[in-house]
Amino acid sequence: MKIAITGGSGFIGKRLIAYLQQHGHEIINISRTPRSIMNGVRTVTWEQLQSHSAGLEELDAIVNLAGESINQRWTAAAKQRILNSRLKAAQQVAQLVERMDRKPKVVVNASGMSVYGTSETAVFDERSPHNTIDFLSSVVEKWEQAADQIQGPRIVKVRVGLVLDGKEGAFPKMALPYKLGVGGTIGSGKQWLSWIHIEDMVRLIDFCIQNESISGPVNATAPSPVTNKQFGVALATALHRPNLFPLPSFVLKLVFGELSTLLLEGQKVLPRVLLQHGFNFTYTSVDKALADIVQQ
Repeated sequence: MKIAITGGSGFIGKRLIAYLQQHGHEIINISRTPRSIMNGVRTVTWEQLQSHSAGLEELDAIVNLAGESINQRWTAAAKQRILNSRLKAAQQVAQLVERMDRKPKVVVNASGMSVYGTSETAVFDERSPHNTIDFLSSVVEKWEQAADQIQGPRIVKVRVGLVLDGKEGAFPKMALPYKLGVGGTIGSGKQWLSWIHIEDMVRLIDFCIQNESISGPVNATAPSPVTNKQFGVALATALHRPNLFPLPSFVLKLVFGELSTLLLEGQKVLPRVLLQHGFNFTYTSVDKALADIVQQ
């Protein structure tokens, strides 16, 4: 297949491109800048696409992963960048598809599990309603509304959980206290953590591209979410470190501000659509996932 990817320089994007290349697909990176990101991957800029097709005539799929990182202090300016980057990327994809005479069969647009809101008792799947109770859930709702403006192709909105990768993303920061021997439960420890191994993350995106019966929201989370306390025990075990030093909520709020809600609140999210369509997760146990991740 011929697949275009936005956000290809991000840690999910890089792993996805490598995976798709290994499986014989032709990959085109759409970016703001013309720099090359990987051997065998041609980069075209959004500016170039304004004036000509840049070789996208026979495109089979677009994967939109572009967006400002949420792993920063949520100042007013940062919040605006986080929202605007996602809306702009989805709008650019919609405009690109509209200009194409032969439209791709599918657009996979990144989204987030925050759209469900937070709860220590509820269980969420793709049928659950949106609950825009905070900044991030409102961003995700607007993000998905922007993706709905893409007309023609099948649209898949991949609601990404905590992606476990040994070198990039949130995990290295989460693991650092444990590596230093001072890891422990965060806040109450009862908050749910819906996670997914990076290998399953890229595999499920390919699965959604290939499976024509999948459309709409898809939860990109492993089928076995855990509480923060359970995750900490599993991480300590994988690293052979103690899990003895709890981190009170007020400390996180002082250090990270509103961003601390990502660690102090959570949601138990299940991948109903993927399981119904026969996707086989390589990592269903957080213990197995972390044992692999810490060796990367």
